Amino acid sequence: MIVTESPFLPEHFGRLDEAPDADFYASPRLVVHIDDAAIQTVGRLYAELLPSGGAVLDLMSSWRSHLPQAFAVRELTGLGMNATEMDENPRLTRSVVHDLNADPQLPFESSWFDGAILTVSVQYLVRPLEVFAEVHRVLRPGGPFIVTFSNRCFPTKAVHIWRALADRQHLDLVGAYFRFSADWSGLRAEDRSGGGSPGDPVFAVYATKPTAQPAMPGQA
Repeated sequence: MIVTESPFLPEHFGRLDEAPDADFYASPRLVVHIDDAAIQTVGRLYAELLPSGGAVLDLMSSWRSHLPQAFAVRELTGLGMNATEMDENPRLTRSVVHDLNADPQLPFESSWFDGAILTVSVQYLVRPLEVFAEVHRVLRPGGPFIVTFSNRCFPTKAVHIWRALADRQHLDLVGAYFRFSADWSGLRAEDRSGGGSPGDPVFAVYATKPTAQPAMPGQA
């Protein structure tokens, strides 16, 4: 459910390049977008927060999901823009080509996934509240949604509000995506960077879909 009126305006989600995203992502990019230390940090966070052995949704997926090799999942579903990239991802058990900016509705059943991740791509969403609400729909109660990002992007495809803010302000922005999209619990925003060490910073914002509350006496 939408918890309150959104503070965002359409112009916040304009971009320098408004050409179809399908054209931009037509050619596979088999490269990583954060350094090795940041990848390991992201992997540790996912292993810490995701339920082991569950069904996980990898949103805006590519050729790597950054889950530690030793972390077991029953199913890892990638949803992304380029089939070739996802075909090269050794962790995916299935993949779906889908443009969230053209259609934010996820092609999955409600309450299907035990957890969801969105890695270094939240800055490209032009309808983030709708996407976050859809993630809420497809998660089982108690399932976490973990959004990680760094300080890199394709600037022509990042939305205006993202490019206007500094790194730590992005934590507040993604937190607002959670707060104004659906009924999430346990919202946290963290700087997971390596304590001032050189390399790419890692930021994370995450929350869970609430578990069902028991009915009070006298309630249906």
